[in-house]
Amino acid sequence: MVSFFLFLRRGSFSFSLFLLCLLPVLCSSQYYPPSNPRLEKAYVALQAWKRAITADPKNVTGNWCGPHVCNYTGVYCAPAPDDPCQITVAGIDLNHDALQGTLPEELGLLADLAVFHLNSNGFRGTLPASFKGLRLLYELDISNNQFEGGFPSVVLELHSLRYLDIRYNRFCGGVPSCLFDLRLDALFINNNDFTFSIPDNIGNSPVSVLVFADNQINGCFPKAIANMRDTLRELIIMNVGLRACIPPEIGQLTKLRVLDLSYNHLVGHLPASIGDMKKLEQLDVAHNKLSGEIPCGICDLPRLKNFTYSYNFFCEEPESCLRIRRHDDRLNCFPFRPLQRPAEQCAAFLSKPKFCDSNGSQRSERVNLLRGFEADANLRRREVHLMWLDNRDLSSSSYSGNESTREIPT
Repeated sequence: MVSFFLFLRRGSFSFSLFLLCLLPVLCSSQYYPPSNPRLEKAYVALQAWKRAITADPKNVTGNWCGPHVCNYTGVYCAPAPDDPCQITVAGIDLNHDALQGTLPEELGLLADLAVFHLNSNGFRGTLPASFKGLRLLYELDISNNQFEGGFPSVVLELHSLRYLDIRYNRFCGGVPSCLFDLRLDALFINNNDFTFSIPDNIGNSPVSVLVFADNQINGCFPKAIANMRDTLRELIIMNVGLRACIPPEIGQLTKLRVLDLSYNHLVGHLPASIGDMKKLEQLDVAHNKLSGEIPCGICDLPRLKNFTYSYNFFCEEPESCLRIRRHDDRLNCFPFRPLQRPAEQCAAFLSKPKFCDSNGSQRSERVNLLRGFEADANLRRREVHLMWLDNRDLSSSSYSGNESTREIPT
């Protein structure tokens, strides 16, 4: 059992390649035992599935005939982890096969299944409840299909699961908070119709990749996300309608390489603590309502290659930001930079900035959450900048971009 899972952790591609190499040996009839209950159940499951497939333009299931299921296209066999003398169905890979249909309950008979890849097909319905019997399922990828209904709660019972990809479907409703208590390594739920709040127990999740994009997220950006500091490498929460501030605790995610918070309604300042994320390579906060200055430490990050902060209301920008290989500062309120917002628009927004309370909830009234001399200094800078906006000549060459030859990334 241990060696079986150690091998799986090398990735699904290696796993599938290994099974492909074994296939000629494993599928020889001389290696079939006189009676193999596992393969007999697999035959029942796969025949039921074949009947539930309504379209097969590539004739993928054309050879799904007879009891030798290890010869079926897309079906991979291996020695059972608890009994190496027994051959069992360990993987199914039907990616990009344009299949249509549903998943029958009989698939729960594939008790030794470790990999189930079904992305880029046209399956509908949802995951059958019988999937709870797939006690060894390690990778589940049903992305880019037409599955619908509520969150497939059966995955919460798959305790061996490490990779879950249900993106680009039609799932809707809430996302159970206990999802983040699973020992997942990668979680993709983007491009569905989920509506949920990020729960406080998100910090319990050991994922290295977390993608929420293109759903609807309410509430605050929880500070508990800092508890993911030991594992999280990529965090993508773009286009979810999030109305909040970015908590300074996000800077504790020091192993993060990719952070994308674009196309939301984030307000307040960009936390200076992001400058502590020394492994950060890509940072995108474009299309929000962020204001203030870009902290110097962010643009000095040693690995930062792509920094997009366009379509906000930033008003101060360190020179070091302009030296980042790929950066985009368009449509902000930077003095003497090309392609910025109209002066009237900047003045209207910056005169009534929005901030967040201690819980991260957005507040409309003019409240400065900073304290002491830092608050006074920021207020003075804002007042000076507003005076400059009121007197700026919109037809000047500095605003129109005639003095700049820098290519703006698109």
